[in-house]
Amino acid sequence: MQQERLPRVRRRSPTLLLLLLGLSAVLVAGSSAAGHSLRPRAHADARYLTGIGDNNTKMFYSTYWTRLHTKVVRFVAPYDAAVHRDSLVRATAFIQAAEAAHQRILVAFYHSEHTPTRLPTVAQYMHDVRRFVKRFPHVSEYVSWDEANRGNVAHYFSSPSARAVARYYQALIRVCRSCAVIGLDILDGQSLRPALSYIAEFRHEIGRLQTIMPRIWGLHNYVDLNHYEDWRTHDLARALGGAVWLTETGGIVKFAGAFPNTHGSGLRRAAKVLQYTFRVASAVPQIKRLYIYNWTGAPPSARWDSGITNAHLRPRPGWAVVCRELHATGCATRVSKT
Repeated sequence: MQQERLPRVRRRSPTLLLLLLGLSAVLVAGSSAAGHSLRPRAHADARYLTGIGDNNTKMFYSTYWTRLHTKVVRFVAPYDAAVHRDSLVRATAFIQAAEAAHQRILVAFYHSEHTPTRLPTVAQYMHDVRRFVKRFPHVSEYVSWDEANRGNVAHYFSSPSARAVARYYQALIRVCRSCAVIGLDILDGQSLRPALSYIAEFRHEIGRLQTIMPRIWGLHNYVDLNHYEDWRTHDLARALGGAVWLTETGGIVKFAGAFPNTHGSGLRRAAKVLQYTFRVASAVPQIKRLYIYNWTGAPPSARWDSGITNAHLRPRPGWAVVCRELHATGCATRVSKT
């Protein structure tokens, strides 16, 4: 892929708000104003681990994936996966494939596939995740609730309050005392006021519950990265404290009409964003993990697409960026134009 010069990174700019309702992210379309730029980094920093977030088991059998030699992977599971056969079958297939590939698996619990608009009581949540943890004894890294501050979409899904997430977190660490648990997994946005308020309310409830404050926090920083900004990532990392895992991050190939993929423009844009993603991760010392979302691309009719391979699992320009950043071999492979 021909190398393109990244735009200068500028901070604290006004942008137009876009709320992503597909797969998982909040995005902003906008322009930049005065600020500072990050120092270029040639390769992924050794201070953090890089992996992939995806629910497709076919990834593990791809030679393009094995070339990357990643050690960590993220899987999103319904909190009640262990009590529903269909959800459990999918989780089992992925986890077994990941374990066979010697991956360290981060499981992010999310709403039920059967009752997505009904949030569980703490007792229900604790019962269901306990069964999951017992079912998969070699999984020791969890997110209490994926994208906790995403909000509600009528007839599609509901998201918990910060107080509820604090209680889910408390339940999960009681179920798995030896696990590494991300207590709060949060989205950025145009304005950080809602996210910062959510964080403050979560921390207050943790104090009120007199439970252990999380040592690891999750962040999805699509808004910053896809407009070549970094201030939200810096500010949220500061507010969260402790280690930050970018549990979902990367470049958008397509999102409705805001991020089109006309004649491959989205593929080139997403590749540039991925270059920038590694630069931001290297510039924020708190960042210890980076999970690129995602591996499997979508067909042209899809509303959302961020795959580093296409729908047929052929490598895209973004894959080549990740390959080079991870010092992998065979990165000069011909990439797909779709």
